[in-house]
Amino acid sequence: MELGFRCDCPITSALDILGDKWMLVIVKQMLLDGKQTFKDFTESEEAIATNILSSKLKLLEALGIITKSKLPNNKKVNLYQLTERGLALAPIIVELAIWSEENLRDLHKPMRSGEELEQMKTDKEAFVLALKKNYREKVRRDRSKR
Repeated sequence: MELGFRCDCPITSALDILGDKWMLVIVKQMLLDGKQTFKDFTESEEAIATNILSSKLKLLEALGIITKSKLPNNKKVNLYQLTERGLALAPIIVELAIWSEENLRDLHKPMRSGEELEQMKTDKEAFVLALKKNYREKVRRDRSKR
């Protein structure tokens, strides 16, 4: 797969990959919401169209941000999991959540809040470490069940 980067700027290069409105949503769904299957993603509140979801999952896999495998008890179902490259996006997801809370709350009053967001704001580094640790442990548990 050939990627079309616009220039040599690191920020622009990252946005060439992650700037699409669905890429970080999918990563967030995996990291924070535990989504792992195509069905999980289609049932989420973000309501991504199946054709878009399919193409974004393929791109995330090609970029090494996620992996795809088959469920052992159902070979028809694909299981998507974040790689270490994908987990490295956790601090960005947390920063976006904090920025959104601090800058968009007045524009989007029904925006969700809660204990998780407060933990992010209180100690984002600890939150990111725990998030990554919990995700890795969940993946290990899921693999041992297979």
